[in-house]
Amino acid sequence: MITATGSSRQPITPNTAGPSERDLPVHAESGTCARPIHTAGFPGQPAAVPIRSQRSCLDPATTTQTSGISDPRAASPRVADVPGPGLALPDWRQGLREAVTDPRELLELLQLPQLAARLPAADAGFPLRVPRAFIRRMRQGDARDPLLLQVLPQSAELDVTPGFSDDAVGDLGAIKAHGVIHKYQGRALLIAAGSCAVNCRYCFRRHFPYAEEIAAAHAWREAIDCLAEDDSIREVILSGGDPLVLSTQKLTDLTQALRALPHVVRLRIHSRLPVVLPERIDATLCAWLANLPLQRVVVLHANHPNELDASVGAACARLRDAGATLLNQSVLLRGINDDAEALSGLSERLFEFGVLPYYLHQLDRVRGAAHFGVPDARAREILDQLRHRLPGYLVPRLVREVPGEPAKRPV
Repeated sequence: MITATGSSRQPITPNTAGPSERDLPVHAESGTCARPIHTAGFPGQPAAVPIRSQRSCLDPATTTQTSGISDPRAASPRVADVPGPGLALPDWRQGLREAVTDPRELLELLQLPQLAARLPAADAGFPLRVPRAFIRRMRQGDARDPLLLQVLPQSAELDVTPGFSDDAVGDLGAIKAHGVIHKYQGRALLIAAGSCAVNCRYCFRRHFPYAEEIAAAHAWREAIDCLAEDDSIREVILSGGDPLVLSTQKLTDLTQALRALPHVVRLRIHSRLPVVLPERIDATLCAWLANLPLQRVVVLHANHPNELDASVGAACARLRDAGATLLNQSVLLRGINDDAEALSGLSERLFEFGVLPYYLHQLDRVRGAAHFGVPDARAREILDQLRHRLPGYLVPRLVREVPGEPAKRPV
């Protein structure tokens, strides 16, 4: 895991926007040219968030984090202030270093110190980590905030629940080389990193033996050799952990090696960083992505519309400018997004940012996460409500991953 350093407590700007302020986006006036965040692949889609910049598409427009949307039913996010010409994005490594790792500090920042007495010992065996930018999107004084509930350790994680295990999706039985998981025809997944910018409490790899299974070790050599031996593999998936916690140079080392494998035509990156630490999508990363001779897919992970402020929209625009197709996968989570209002708002917000909903996962049955589960009957009911509210292309596929099956199983 990444060691958090420089962890002196810093103030968090509270999310206290009133309804009138929230419903009226504030457009920055710096810069000389307006570039709308458009919807990739859908010409003529109305602009969602104006971003003004003098820079090229590969040199990102800069944003300053602002508070999130406190009302999950709000039609559109507040627009973050955009610094004037010459200002750069905050360094993403600093954001990692300054992430909050103490649950009590998190509760103090959110004016919820009374909840500290309920915290489980030793974070229930899974450390807290959450970037301060993500905390700014949480509601002050709200113990049921949907973003807070995704990251705050709970005593329910210590409950023993039959059917919930350390290897919920059968990863360990599908390892073909160090850090290489091959479950499905035509694609292989690399465990690129063993840490994330945020530790989600429902993570299906919260017990994964990362110390033993990192594909990036030894300059990716074992992983590349494994991929070279199977010319049926057309797509390489970078996962983890989160692959974007790696340096861009480390990612470049991998893709340089992939150039020697003509059967690999597509690179897919699964990452939560564009959502929780959008400054990671910087000019260097976008230049690397844009210059790849591969098809590029970036799968984001957002579960609730309050996660998606204007800084996330700007990061999505930079990824699209670099030639990436953007998809999103979510997990259906009890008490967080298990209603049609939240999920339809999420789909609408994603599409404003040029991202198509992809999967809505039923909870993977990992030890420590049973309290997030939603019954299948309720999940189908919510999906039916989404079909009535949304066009078909904004309705994600409700699926469950079952160990040993050749594909995700529709629910």
